[in-house]
Amino acid sequence: MRALVFSRFGGPEVLEWAEVPDPRVPDDGVLVRMEAIGLNFADVYRRRGAYHLAGTPPYIAGYEGAGVVVARGPDARDFACGDRVGFADVPFAHAELVAAPIDKLVPLPTGVSAALAASVLLQGLTAHYLTHDSYAVRSGTTMLVHAAAGGVGQLLVQIGRFLGASVFALASSPEKLEVARTLGADVAWLTSDDWQARARERTAGRGVDVVYDSVGSTLTESLSLARTGGAVVFYGMAGGDPLPVNPRDLMDRSLTLTGGDLWNVLTSAAERRARAATLFEWLEAGKLRAPTVATFPLAEGERAHRLLESRAHAGKILLIP
Repeated sequence: MRALVFSRFGGPEVLEWAEVPDPRVPDDGVLVRMEAIGLNFADVYRRRGAYHLAGTPPYIAGYEGAGVVVARGPDARDFACGDRVGFADVPFAHAELVAAPIDKLVPLPTGVSAALAASVLLQGLTAHYLTHDSYAVRSGTTMLVHAAAGGVGQLLVQIGRFLGASVFALASSPEKLEVARTLGADVAWLTSDDWQARARERTAGRGVDVVYDSVGSTLTESLSLARTGGAVVFYGMAGGDPLPVNPRDLMDRSLTLTGGDLWNVLTSAAERRARAATLFEWLEAGKLRAPTVATFPLAEGERAHRLLESRAHAGKILLIP
């Protein structure tokens, strides 16, 4: 098979389209011929050498995608050859073929294409647990979403909206603000604005119930904006590492600072499939709109990585084998 690989860490130029051995079919898993693959910032971090990578060079990044089962191991159950499946946490996904344990697979409903699954599974499951587990958003909640035009941000805005929250959105350009407004944000501000002051005006000085912060370097400001007894959900560092937090600051205002990581939530096949089923139901009911997708051939992964790092695209990037 062919795959998008790298043998040294660095910029997008280290990526190569190369012939590599086919993966072995696991005894308790299947072989998936990929039809659509999600590109995520974690793939960039791995290419740069900032995230753990298993195995030896040439490395294959990627862990989100969808396709068709073409082989199965002797102990594999639940799935047969020809089944359409997706996944959000199977490694070495930037390839034509991926070996996947059956407990990581999600069956795709008839109305969900491989491209749709690959564009929403990772970010959609993330947005689901952020709004249900990390902080239970409900009618009347006031929530502020950093990077609201990003993959998770767009879904947080929409979920918050249909759960009855007041959604304040932050983005880095007027075009991205318009994306957030179109998806239902009550108000949207540029990150270069005095967004803390504006949010306090909207809440009569009280602050917001919850801030969803995937930027990292903004954590101090996010904690300052949360109301007394409010919460900040920290789930990413796209803008750099946050400054250390003094626990006394949390105690003085009864604040909750919660870290969010999807892998701590997807703890079983049943959990994974139930949450994915809810996500697909929201999509089919029109409660959620999938993000705008930019598509690249997997062989042109270098161009896709450059677009992702430029932050010029508001939505999802897919790689097609």
